[in-house]
Amino acid sequence: MLSDRVLFIDAEALVVDKPAGLPVTEVRDGSLSVENHLDSLRFGFQRRPAIVHRLDRDTSGCLLLARNPKAQKRYNAAFETGQVQKTYWAVVSPVPADDSGTIDMPLLKVSTREAGWRMIVDPRGKASRTHWRKLAEADGRALIEFSPETGRTHQIRVHAATGLGAPIVGDPIYGTGSQEKGGQPMLLHARTLTVPREGKPPIVAKADAPASFGVFAAHADAA
Repeated sequence: MLSDRVLFIDAEALVVDKPAGLPVTEVRDGSLSVENHLDSLRFGFQRRPAIVHRLDRDTSGCLLLARNPKAQKRYNAAFETGQVQKTYWAVVSPVPADDSGTIDMPLLKVSTREAGWRMIVDPRGKASRTHWRKLAEADGRALIEFSPETGRTHQIRVHAATGLGAPIVGDPIYGTGSQEKGGQPMLLHARTLTVPREGKPPIVAKADAPASFGVFAAHADAA
């Protein structure tokens, strides 16, 4: 239950730790989504909270909800103007040679009937910039912290695969992961979320790394 995974709550905002595998919005296959859990997240309010942003279905971690329309409008504006600070943890393979850096690669959405849609690096695309640093490495894999400046669709996934040459473990589109049930889950986690608010303390949330991170989970949670 998402009501047991609350990271932050006040009269305006709610941040939950979304588990991997749970879509944020309704999907065609009929799976339950965050939208199906909104009634359980009222916490005494008559109005259901509203989803402010998106995480990929297979990405876990911090998801912001607004508890009233005025707050939702302000938070949407904060995302659109780049005021929201986010960090992600990901396990990638192989291990990048450098310890840190910045990936600056424009992203363009393409689609084919055979393969569906995906994002690619293309000079015609939208500007996309991600800072990264290596936190740990083991068994041919590395735990990477990503701090995106922009918020493009699949930005971290493409920048890891193309910019670092190290796809996120389990990524079924940009790596070698499988979309079949029971396959390796994608190891991408929305670790922290900070949203500034005028006249009020900022929203600050941090989500522990999931058990699927294996040997890296304890390191991420201690960082």
